[in-house]
Amino acid sequence: MAFHIGEGYDIHRLVPGRKLYLGGILIPYEKGLLGHSDADVLLHAITDAILGAAGRGDIGERFPPSDERWKDADSLRLLQIVVGEVRDAGWEIVNVDTTIYAEEPKLGEWKKKIRTQLARILGVAEQDVNVKAKTKEGMGEVGEGQAIEATAAVLLEPSLQAEIF
Repeated sequence: MAFHIGEGYDIHRLVPGRKLYLGGILIPYEKGLLGHSDADVLLHAITDAILGAAGRGDIGERFPPSDERWKDADSLRLLQIVVGEVRDAGWEIVNVDTTIYAEEPKLGEWKKKIRTQLARILGVAEQDVNVKAKTKEGMGEVGEGQAIEATAAVLLEPSLQAEIF
């Protein structure tokens, strides 16, 4: 049985006048992330990690910002599409490990909700999803409160149906 690992990364600038979504959860905050879609950096990092593990490129190739169909798209929907495509290709998600880097807002109280949401969308148990929140100790654009970034690692295994055929 061959396991495949993928890693994902995303960063978006914080701006006034946008809603802040992280892991598909609306986080009350005075700023939101700027992007072509809803700019959910955590979901984008996870989507990239899944695509990478399956050898299917990246989120920019699959949902290009030049395509108006994805303007203001719900990143949960984009992740659902990718999860479905990867499952159809014979892969199952084993586990996901993520980190959100943000100076503000503080995310401690939101991690459980994000984890529950991710487990539901990915079709795995909550124990197979990890969500960490870190600061950058005041350094760089994240540390200065100008942006939020996220990383994700995903492990895929061939599905039982794929092994049968």
